Amino acid sequence: MSDLSRPKGPKIIAVANQKGGVGKTTTTINLAAALVELGKRVLLVDLDPQGNASTGLGVDLEDREFTTYELLLEDLDLQDVIQETDYDGLCIVPATVDLSSADIELMSNEKRSFLLHDALRQVQMDSFEFDFILIDCPPSLNLLTVNAMIAAHSVLVPLQSEFFALEGLSQLMMTIREVRQAGNKDLGIEGIVLTMYDRRNNLSQQVESDARGNLGDLVFKTVIPRNVRVSEAPSYAMPVLAYDSSSKGAVAYRALAKEILKINKVGNL
Repeated sequence: MSDLSRPKGPKIIAVANQKGGVGKTTTTINLAAALVELGKRVLLVDLDPQGNASTGLGVDLEDREFTTYELLLEDLDLQDVIQETDYDGLCIVPATVDLSSADIELMSNEKRSFLLHDALRQVQMDSFEFDFILIDCPPSLNLLTVNAMIAAHSVLVPLQSEFFALEGLSQLMMTIREVRQAGNKDLGIEGIVLTMYDRRNNLSQQVESDARGNLGDLVFKTVIPRNVRVSEAPSYAMPVLAYDSSSKGAVAYRALAKEILKINKVGNL
């Protein structure tokens, strides 16, 4: 049960885009790793039934006894569902394909949109002393994504530097407005981060120009480059910051983490 009288807890950010292949999970993993490098304690909540964030942080399937499925649908102790990772200061609630049936099971629950909100605000959460909770949303605007947005303080949107990128963004923005009306009136937009960016490519530059022209300061100064090291790192179950610390991708995610700390007026910059 959540306790509304508790002091302010960690900043909760939902990383969301209904389009697949935009770098959403990659951004969640590497932003989490970069924040940890900067001295923050981070919980990654894998809310995608594909479980790619869990795999990308080295959590084997056999080690996912309790997952986000149980976090949402069963009254489990947080100590049972929050796991340490190989990276000091970075914990995870992993996911499996079981989560794909959660949408149907949630429909009969009166509090179906608020289950993650309440789970992340249990009094026990204080003992973990997290600074940030990052939620890796599924690539769709379903009930799981709505749960993430109801639970979150803000939404971070990875936007691939490709044609029609901005058109797909309008549906996500509409969902954010609906969530504000339905139960989280203070939901903000943490920012929009351009991913898979190629400075040599005129299309990438055009997408950046259009995004900044239409969305202004909502677009992070940092852009995430198209980088082979970023693509390779998940196959080794590592963030790119651990796989190749000096790569352009690792440098970019560190810069993004610093921007987020600055936006949130958090120290250690």
